[in-house]
Amino acid sequence: MNSDRLAADGGSPRVVVAGETLIDFLPDREGSLRSVESFSRRPGGAPANVAVALSHLDETPAFSTRVGDDPFGDFLVETLADAGLGTEFVERDPEAKTSLAFVALGDDADRGFSFYRDRTADTRMEPGAVPDATLEAAEWVHVGGVTLTNEPSREATFDLMRRARDAGATVSFDPNARPELWSEFDYAESVQEAFELADVVKATPEDLDELDYDGDPESVGREITEDGPHTVFLTLGSEGSLAVTTEASPWSDGGDVVSHGGYDVDPVDTTGAGDAFTAGVVAALVDGRSLSESLAFANAVAAVTTTAAGAMTALPDREAVREFVASQ
Repeated sequence: MNSDRLAADGGSPRVVVAGETLIDFLPDREGSLRSVESFSRRPGGAPANVAVALSHLDETPAFSTRVGDDPFGDFLVETLADAGLGTEFVERDPEAKTSLAFVALGDDADRGFSFYRDRTADTRMEPGAVPDATLEAAEWVHVGGVTLTNEPSREATFDLMRRARDAGATVSFDPNARPELWSEFDYAESVQEAFELADVVKATPEDLDELDYDGDPESVGREITEDGPHTVFLTLGSEGSLAVTTEASPWSDGGDVVSHGGYDVDPVDTTGAGDAFTAGVVAALVDGRSLSESLAFANAVAAVTTTAAGAMTALPDREAVREFVASQ
């Protein structure tokens, strides 16, 4: 971890990320999973992707997760360590398996998922896994929506958001809609509850399909801010991204709307692009960049990620992002 990326106390990470780590199985061809004959194993999980992306961007976070005490868990722990992440808050569950996700790729490298996640380790994350001292030293805490689908990980996520806000950290939330995972709890109600606890929301239009928002992206962003967050980032695929803020946002000048048109790339796999964007935004804002600079940087991080297969394995470092932007 670089010394200039540490919190003011000289040793603790400035960012905390919490959530699922799992195995993505990538297909050997485009199309329906029923036509796929073989898969390649890749590390994944949206919060894990964000954590590794931040490490690649020299903003190594503390990462809290839970994986099975099984060979897939071994692989994931080794992967996180190889990415420079500490494993202090990586729990091994002797009574549950590691989650698996089989990915289907569409014609435009877009993807669908089929999850094997019934009572797996990441559904069993427990409140208090991140100690108060770590939160008090952090400037930013990020969580996602997948861990809201089951208890006790649901309460663990909400508890972390509450304690992070009480500690004075900026709390960000990504709904990361995965419809097939929601059976025990209602997705829309859960996301609304998380919005009330979040300072920053990053979402896609698809994440918001089941919520009662309507209109163009700017209007939707404005509506979300009325539910609690002071800053909303909406990623719009090939159309780039935008940020909507209220006067309460530290990056606002009276309630700004800032947009960036994105970058032209020939995508190979869009898995993890949204997580790369999130990491780019967090790294840039923690570094003190402006909202417009942060959007441009985050879009570049996401664009580079789509040019290679896999989520975590395609994440770029700062030099790769600089070279990409220069080539544009």
